[in-house]
Amino acid sequence: MRRFRFTIIAICLILSWLAYADLTLLVRNTKPKKVPLSIIEQHGPPQEWLIITGAYRDLPEAINMSGTMDIDSFLVPLKSTPDSQVTKLWVETRDPEILSALKTYYFELDNDEQRRRFAEQHDELFYGRTTVEGMLTSGLVANSNRDKLIKLLKETGVPVPGDVTFVSEGKEPNRWRGFFFAIIAIAGVLKLARDIKKEASSS
Repeated sequence: MRRFRFTIIAICLILSWLAYADLTLLVRNTKPKKVPLSIIEQHGPPQEWLIITGAYRDLPEAINMSGTMDIDSFLVPLKSTPDSQVTKLWVETRDPEILSALKTYYFELDNDEQRRRFAEQHDELFYGRTTVEGMLTSGLVANSNRDKLIKLLKETGVPVPGDVTFVSEGKEPNRWRGFFFAIIAIAGVLKLARDIKKEASSS
């Protein structure tokens, strides 16, 4: 019985921590903050949920995250100027138009000249200015994913600055998960307290 109670306490503590992490994230990000990429490059992101403006795509430098032909996302570099040499922000995108263009670019064209002409024909998509809304990678799981992304970039020979930022396009804070975790944690504590009180009264 004592071991069971310790297990319940441990589960409640974990759920409480998860609830705290989700709810504080939600409080910090009640709505997305619009910020130019140049500001992020200079001062870092002001919060997790962002609308990033003034960014230029560089699709020929995009990274296939799966490493196979079965692709559902690409890691795309965003730059504040088209000729910037160092990328401080990468966006994970599942945009169908970008996925289709990059699959053609990487897997259906035979040589660099064909790829160059294809990129020129789709200049706005490959190099155009864009606005991206999404969430920074944050939290324990996300930090682990961030480390994997940094490793992936380094393995492909991409220079990675220490203040590199990763954004998941289209993602936003979960508005209900934190409340759910909190309710389950409170319910567990109340049940444990009730069981202890019941046991004490019967002894």
